[in-house]
Amino acid sequence: MALLSKKEREELLRLAKSSSMRKDMKYLRDNRHNPVIVNGKVDLNRLITFLTEFNEFINHEPKPFKPMIDRVMKL
Repeated sequence: MALLSKKEREELLRLAKSSSMRKDMKYLRDNRHNPVIVNGKVDLNRLITFLTEFNEFINHEPKPFKPMIDRVMKL
């Protein structure tokens, strides 16, 4: 990770002291929503739908399926 320049460090410190920035971050924290979690548990149908649509969005080409031929796979 690259070190911050003096100007960047001063900007971050100025933002950290900003009450409006803290207020905005608190609002985002209090109102965040995870569309994959329903009643505190992961909904696999929603997760699969999200991942499929995300892959379409980034134009990801699926790799062809290749069966694994290893007989002994230890972790």
